[in-house]
Amino acid sequence: MGDFVETLEKVKKFVEKKNLEFPEKLILEMARVVEEKQLDDDELNELIDRAHRAYERAKVEEGEAVGTVAAQSVGEPGTQMTMRTFHYAGVAELNVTLGLPRLIEIVDARKKISTPTMDIYFEEDKRDDEEFVRKIANKIGKSTLNDVLKKFNINYAEMNIVVELDKEKIKEKRLNYDDIIQRVKKAFKEVKINNHILIFELEPSKRTIRDLRLLADKVRNYQISGVKNIGKVVVRKEEDEWVIHTEGSNLGAVLKIDGVDKVRTMTNDIHEIEKVLGIEAARNAIIHEAKKTMEEQGLTVDIRHIMLVADMMTADGTVKSIGRHGVSGEKASVLARASFEETGKHLLRASIRGEVDNLNGIIENIIIGQPIPLGTGSVSIIMKQEDRRK
Repeated sequence: MGDFVETLEKVKKFVEKKNLEFPEKLILEMARVVEEKQLDDDELNELIDRAHRAYERAKVEEGEAVGTVAAQSVGEPGTQMTMRTFHYAGVAELNVTLGLPRLIEIVDARKKISTPTMDIYFEEDKRDDEEFVRKIANKIGKSTLNDVLKKFNINYAEMNIVVELDKEKIKEKRLNYDDIIQRVKKAFKEVKINNHILIFELEPSKRTIRDLRLLADKVRNYQISGVKNIGKVVVRKEEDEWVIHTEGSNLGAVLKIDGVDKVRTMTNDIHEIEKVLGIEAARNAIIHEAKKTMEEQGLTVDIRHIMLVADMMTADGTVKSIGRHGVSGEKASVLARASFEETGKHLLRASIRGEVDNLNGIIENIIIGQPIPLGTGSVSIIMKQEDRRK
């Protein structure tokens, strides 16, 4: 490690000597190459020069239509994507939306996504402890009274329901018997408890068969453990650590649990990330989710296009969609808004308010047939009026 630090310092000195500016990541990559290939000073000089040429070539030129290029670069591969909902990579029990529907969900900034999921990782001292992870999984995952029953009888003669709890199932699910009883007492007023047998009575005013059946359903489906909005959980060993995958998502509640790795734990719900971790995290989530969705389909899109989309969606401090309710609907230009969707509505509203279009953008200039402010059109010539007397 010490050698690499020395190499890194050497590369930095060479770069400074040439008065060049490189991103930190590029300098690190060059240092790795120098270390790996054992380059001498002349070769290092050549490497820096070539890297500089390639870096300059990769920069966006002034007047480049970055928005249009990004839209094409993300939109075109979208036509190659599949429309199906796939099973989660390696977890047959969980479904997750992939492909085009997922990409549409991301750019539409949907508040309610179709298959929210979480990947919960654990801190270093807990990630090998299967017992601890399973205990957390049962604490997070939804369990109902039906999951821990041994017997369930509807007694029509006595008009009550007799339930026997299964000690083994409670132990297997790593739940606490006293906690279950406390929850049941709180939820059902008319209940008698005798060891592991629970007798649910009807209220005197509601003693009909229909009410008894409704009570039976309520008893069976009563939730005895779990975090809000999370349903099924799957515990898997990935490489050499235990990970929990969930159906449903509640980032705020999960991050409060002791032992959960707060850095690596992820949800695919971008609005939830914005609410819990802030707008910068939401921007990173948009980039990560869009990139992952593309890569799962075997498509590669330059990360800069996706970053531009994410920047446009989050620039105002909230996550906005790229539709008529978000980025496109909030443009300053009346003609640009009208050309996107709801033409009549935009033009009528603008005429009532007396709005003025300054024709600064691309779309409005195309509509009226003027050169657009891009590429060569982004340059305007100003003549210097010399003093004529000279």
